[in-house]
Amino acid sequence: MSRPHRGGTPVTTTPPSSAFAPAFAAVDLGATSGRVILGRVGPDNLDLTEAHRFPNTPVRLPDGLRWDVLALFQGILDGLREAARSGGVASVGVDTWAVDYGLLDADGALLGQPFHYRDDRTDGVAEHVWAAVGPAELYGITGLQHLPFNTVFQLASTAGTVQTDVARTLLLMPDLLIHWLTGSVGAEETNASTTGLFDARTGTWSQEILGRLSLDPGLLPPLRAPGDPAGTLLPHVAGYTGLDARTPVTTVASHDTASAVVAVPATKPDFAYISCGTWSLAGLELDAPVLSEESRAANFTNERGVDGTIRYLRNIMGMWLLEECRRTWDRDGLPTHIPTLLADAAQARPFASVVDPDAPEFLAPGDMPARIRDFCARTGQGVPDSQGAVVRCILESLALAHRRTLRQAAELAGRDITHVHLVGGGSRNDLLCQLTADATGLPVVAGPTEATALGNILVQARAAGLVGDLAAMRRLIARTQHLRHYTPRGGSAVWDAAAARIAPAPRNS
Repeated sequence: MSRPHRGGTPVTTTPPSSAFAPAFAAVDLGATSGRVILGRVGPDNLDLTEAHRFPNTPVRLPDGLRWDVLALFQGILDGLREAARSGGVASVGVDTWAVDYGLLDADGALLGQPFHYRDDRTDGVAEHVWAAVGPAELYGITGLQHLPFNTVFQLASTAGTVQTDVARTLLLMPDLLIHWLTGSVGAEETNASTTGLFDARTGTWSQEILGRLSLDPGLLPPLRAPGDPAGTLLPHVAGYTGLDARTPVTTVASHDTASAVVAVPATKPDFAYISCGTWSLAGLELDAPVLSEESRAANFTNERGVDGTIRYLRNIMGMWLLEECRRTWDRDGLPTHIPTLLADAAQARPFASVVDPDAPEFLAPGDMPARIRDFCARTGQGVPDSQGAVVRCILESLALAHRRTLRQAAELAGRDITHVHLVGGGSRNDLLCQLTADATGLPVVAGPTEATALGNILVQARAAGLVGDLAAMRRLIARTQHLRHYTPRGGSAVWDAAAARIAPAPRNS
């Protein structure tokens, strides 16, 4: 069953058969919106209800682009209050994006609104960090893909500021929100592994990197694993939300991609995954990190997953490109209705032009259609002359990036790939799913769309003893969620030719 929420997107409602199953509240914050999702879990059911959705609107202040974390926290409280009205809540879990953080002083007060990872204060900072810990050595310890906004570079960009000098605790975004819910302090390991301060080999904070960069080890709180208890609600939180003060907050895979990978409905080995939203995170699930020089040169990351797994993947600039185009078109009074844009893209000429989604000029907010046209002109391609042509260019470019990334991941990890699971918001995009199947030459299983919330809820349910191991969680997803299947069409020649037109932008030193 489904009903529309305010934005008109269907959300799952709870059928009578599961109305009395335990309910878990997933706080799930993305780059453009946050929501509180209520999930009910039983032996053969897994049902979601959206309790509340709220915008995530960054604010540009004189010193840079910031997250409005106070508005986000109020949205969370309002969402938990709505969840409480639906009945008992067994626990709460929080996931958000990675790398960004808040700093607390000795009294536990937040020192300013957290910076947004797209702020330009980290431009050129990596070279200063590499002077202390070279890029090859940094990768050998952290296994982390080089992105200019990784936490280690953000910290380096503010070295010597008053805020940094008086800071006593660094809390990544989900850990900061948990602190405000419970008063507890900790660092969840899947998110910690994205910072550039975490040792991929030992699963601990890297004392070597902290020492070389003259960072106080006491700034980083103790690590927590998904499933660990994070505390219970503070009295004023319980009073506002109407939840029982004894309601536990459970540590989940707090990096939203890590939660999404939990919900990959894989029942067979040799799978690859793409978690597609603002970013496309494409890769493999491994038992150990790949820390070779070849892996560093290809700019793959080794981030923690649930149960000690490694998310071996690369970040690709995903649906951000389309969302920024829509913002520009909306400002200019042009149509922005997604179904219409996708229908126009389906009719546009195939392979008229492609771009490298990870080119540096696509990172910051701005006039994305103009940037795409400039890239195409600079690389000697036809310039997309309509909205449909621009969208077609974006989707074919993403499919090419998925193809390149998965092929490299398989080669570097020594693994075979027989099929691809595409989860997240991008799984609703039929054209992107089909193009990904065509580009990779592999069958694509699309869904679930709400992978992040599902992964969040399942880790809570496992902590409550309702589900088993990671394989059992995925079997439950596979038999309860709607999935769509795409078979590759055509050969690889047209994709080879399109790929030859562009070279990936430089990623590493």
